[in-house]
Amino acid sequence: MDRRLSVAPMMGWTDRHERVFLRGLTRHTLLYTEMLTTGAVIHGDRERLLGFSPLEHPLALQLGGSEPQALAEAARIGAAWGYDEINLNCGCPSPRVQSGRFGACLMAEPGLVADCVRAMREAVPAHVPVTVKCRIGIDDQDPEEALRSFLDAVAAAGPAAFIVHARKAWLEGLSPKENREVPPLDHALVRAVKAERPDLVLVLNGGLGDLGAAMAAAEGLDGAMIGRAAYQTPYCLAEADARVFGATTPVPGRADAVRAYLPYVAERLEGGAPLNALTRHLLGLYHGCPGGRLWRRALTEGAQRPGAGLGVLTEALTRVEEARARAGLPSAA
Repeated sequence: MDRRLSVAPMMGWTDRHERVFLRGLTRHTLLYTEMLTTGAVIHGDRERLLGFSPLEHPLALQLGGSEPQALAEAARIGAAWGYDEINLNCGCPSPRVQSGRFGACLMAEPGLVADCVRAMREAVPAHVPVTVKCRIGIDDQDPEEALRSFLDAVAAAGPAAFIVHARKAWLEGLSPKENREVPPLDHALVRAVKAERPDLVLVLNGGLGDLGAAMAAAEGLDGAMIGRAAYQTPYCLAEADARVFGATTPVPGRADAVRAYLPYVAERLEGGAPLNALTRHLLGLYHGCPGGRLWRRALTEGAQRPGAGLGVLTEALTRVEEARARAGLPSAA
């Protein structure tokens, strides 16, 4: 598995529609699902929860849970559905997640996490890696000690990689949003641990605002994971295949990514998906460039029209290109 660049699992954001859209910008970046609980995977509507397009590979399934056998069963199901990796969430600080005894609170129980990873590895084929996403510590833990202790304990169970969000998580006193922004970043700690334990595969997450920042921060590590920037400003991924993975294919333009997405949109609309669920992921595509406001308005208003369909996207693209031409600007294609 090539982990040099990945897009973080983000609840409410990295659904199957978003992932297909991102494939129009980057073919090689590793993508992750939203976190799914073991109960949902085992007992829920699997087609709705686990279904994905073949276009989305390479694709990892992130699981939330703390019971080894339940995680093993959910991992087995995920591998059977064709996911390329199974990831255990030990980083989410939300109260709802804590109440289920999973997410970041598991940083306090590295022995249990090791048991979970061991059970998951035994449940999936050898070619499907099991990985862990974690923080550098929680609450009053000292990150210098907590991260090393956690990694050492869990590494004994044989995970293929750790993705480290380089901030502490405060389980009380900070909201999930504040936990993504308030605790200070400590990229240097992750790099120091990698220097001490070169055998560990460590991917850095947290505060990486664009492709250049991700590449620079990953120096000396095994990769970088971009979070909100990949959703809010998705075009930052357009050069990933060339700059990170050495691909020689042309860098896609914004309009190229939209056109690549259209057949999928048509298919999903035919299956009953609402247009807004498919277009909301595209709102940031023209962020920071002329036509961005027009693009957002055209998609937002168009998706609300009765009977709105594929024409909303093609019309929005035409309007943006015409506006750029009137202003004497080159095509954004």
